[in-house]
Amino acid sequence: MAGRTVRRKYSEDYIKFGFTCQEKDGMELPQCVICFKVLGNESLKPDKLKLHLEKCHPSLLQKDKDYFERQLSALKRQRLDSSGTFYEKTSNAVRASYIVAYKVAQAKKPHTIVEQLVLPCAREMLDESTDVSLSSRLMVFARYMVDGDVKEEFLFCKTLDTTTRAQDVLEVVDNFFEANGLDWKNLVGVTTDGAPAMLGSRSGFQALVKQRAPLVTGIHCFIHREALASKTLPDYLNAIFKGLVKVVNYIKSSAVNTRLFRKLCQDMGSDFEVLLFYTSVRLLSAGNVLNRIFELREELTFFLQSQGKEDLRNMLTQSELELAYLADIFGILNKLNLQLQGKCANLFSHQGIISAFLEKLELWIGRVASDNLVQFPRVDAVLGEKKGIQMQILEHLRKLRDEFQHYFPEVDMTRDELSFFRNPCTSDVHSVPGDLQEEFLELKNDLAAQDMYQRSTKEKFWASMIGTYSNLSSHALRYLLPFASTYMCESGFSCLLHIKSKQRNRLAVESDIRCALSSTAPNIEKLWNCTMGGDDDDDNDGDDNEKDDCYDNDDYDDDYEETTTTMMTEDDDVDDDNGNDDNADDEDHSGDKKRR
Repeated sequence: MAGRTVRRKYSEDYIKFGFTCQEKDGMELPQCVICFKVLGNESLKPDKLKLHLEKCHPSLLQKDKDYFERQLSALKRQRLDSSGTFYEKTSNAVRASYIVAYKVAQAKKPHTIVEQLVLPCAREMLDESTDVSLSSRLMVFARYMVDGDVKEEFLFCKTLDTTTRAQDVLEVVDNFFEANGLDWKNLVGVTTDGAPAMLGSRSGFQALVKQRAPLVTGIHCFIHREALASKTLPDYLNAIFKGLVKVVNYIKSSAVNTRLFRKLCQDMGSDFEVLLFYTSVRLLSAGNVLNRIFELREELTFFLQSQGKEDLRNMLTQSELELAYLADIFGILNKLNLQLQGKCANLFSHQGIISAFLEKLELWIGRVASDNLVQFPRVDAVLGEKKGIQMQILEHLRKLRDEFQHYFPEVDMTRDELSFFRNPCTSDVHSVPGDLQEEFLELKNDLAAQDMYQRSTKEKFWASMIGTYSNLSSHALRYLLPFASTYMCESGFSCLLHIKSKQRNRLAVESDIRCALSSTAPNIEKLWNCTMGGDDDDDNDGDDNEKDDCYDNDDYDDDYEETTTTMMTEDDDVDDDNGNDDNADDEDHSGDKKRR
């Protein structure tokens, strides 16, 4: 029979031997206040403590109790655990440092601002971690159902160390899923841009995802498709557009010309003084550039004449009607693009926007054919014969219609088939698939469900019905959960360029970008407890993902039936040095991928 282990107790009288006590796992251990050595519990005997003093510190044998108590006081000031004075002084500081770091990251400011402003006042220090950054980054957002509602959340922004093939993207996402206990079978949609690595029919990312989750819906970003469809121009109008870009480049590419043109605009009392560079990768650039040229067309004519650029001046004066139309139509396309931007958008809302635009195109074609140009106010205001431009307008509008129908074939296909999702209270039962008709009739006659439909968004309504009308809700959520565009990724990359500037090109940006983009606030108290050695260990049960636990994100589970869609984007850290004063956040929509 094994002997019972005896746990010895510390006595305050042991300080005369130079020993204090610290507790570990419920056991009191003696610690020397001179050399700080910690002995075992079995050494809590006067003779063993005295033996340590005699062997290790023989010169202190004649010191009195007060001397050792002074040494004990010094030791307490150095302790880092909750019993030390250092802990008491720094615990609030650590908590404050997390709050300051979070606020700095949210504001997208360099952490060195803390050294410049906060440090002189508070005398606290924050470190900024830097390393050598590679250029290609993958950004992923998720939309998922939790507690009867739908939530959008930033998942991660990671570097693609080597190539940016679909397999590389899948590997990064798969590692994240595995590390966080997410299951591919819960994925219902993946939204990306139109890059071959994303949409390739055999080896694109969407194709690879469907191998793991066959029921996943693949979506090509609505904003990206709108931009592709909008690029179509008849040859004649395209030549005029290129000539106008040459006019802009002639002035903007020379510092002297830019200053002279600004002075001319000031002397003429113009509303604007500078032109805008055309940047093809910025989706709103063409409309903004053409509008500025139209507003400054008289100033441009005078300036080009004074510079002896007769070819450019003649092109500008002879294409006033074409310029007016291009400014009008690209202004309309810019408004359409802005309608497609924004958070919390679903496939139904975007399909409605595109459907309305297609019907407007049909209306405009009929009006222009009847010599009615009211929808193009700049063209209508220009004096002179307009018969020639009407033919160009008709050709362009018809090409636009055909391109939009080509890039958005699903608009007509899903309009009637899924109408009951948009309005389940009034839809006819015959518009519902046969296997869902009986459940649909129960929902249609559920007065409580009708009241909730009137008060809720479509996403929240169908998410709240998942328990009562599971088949119908699951079918609806497969269309409501997927992202309609990569807007959040594009906005995220604009934020990334703001945070990771030329002056901070070695910044390890992952943590800052999470604070700036995540809708979930960090749990400062848990971060503080983890850092200061608090009592939250029992909550983690040995989980290695303590950092993720420090976010108040109880939604971040794999327990829901329908999981999100994915929004992914891969981008290169390219700085825009062309001097545009366009709205970068509105235009930053080229070259990404999306995810869950």
